[in-house]
Amino acid sequence: MAKYMITIVENQEAYVTADEADFAAAMQMHGDFAESVAKAGGEILGGEALQPLPTATFLRNTRTDDVAVVDNPLPDVKEILGGYYLVSAKDDAQALEFAKLCPAPHGYVELRPVWEFDAS
Repeated sequence: MAKYMITIVENQEAYVTADEADFAAAMQMHGDFAESVAKAGGEILGGEALQPLPTATFLRNTRTDDVAVVDNPLPDVKEILGGYYLVSAKDDAQALEFAKLCPAPHGYVELRPVWEFDAS
């Protein structure tokens, strides 16, 4: 089984203005997604929902010993990373099917294979 990252990119306004009903509906969709992955023989290895962009800390590595903490470098951004899943799938085709099922009602998902390095 190979590993894939599914990132969920959402419209920032919809993300921060969601009410309890929106949140409950989203949780139901994500529960259904997890169930579908398991039924298809895949596995969710990890994943989390992320807090809104204003809670983020931005660091700029200047390629020296200094790392600068900076104000939001993306003040006009409309889409934000809302969460992610790390999944295992038998091949690219199955991973694509999982990504198609991943809910992102106010945005889109991105699917990428994970590079797996030999630790030896």
